[in-house]
Amino acid sequence: VVELKVGLHCEECIKKILKAIKKIEAIETYNVDTQLNKVTVTGNVTTEEVMKALQKIGKQVSNWGEDSATSY
Repeated sequence: VVELKVGLHCEECIKKILKAIKKIEAIETYNVDTQLNKVTVTGNVTTEEVMKALQKIGKQVSNWGEDSATSY
């Protein structure tokens, strides 16, 4: 399971992200949470593979939980 924090600003961003994710062959399931700016991917993929695919389309990507200074 790969969990990433991605800037999801609009419908267009989300479409681009989904398109990029679908190109990765070994993915089984994926979920985009627009409220949390979180993309979750399951399958035989590495975090790096998913990050590279999203960076290729110009997205700012970081590991989910990397900046754990989130206030609740």
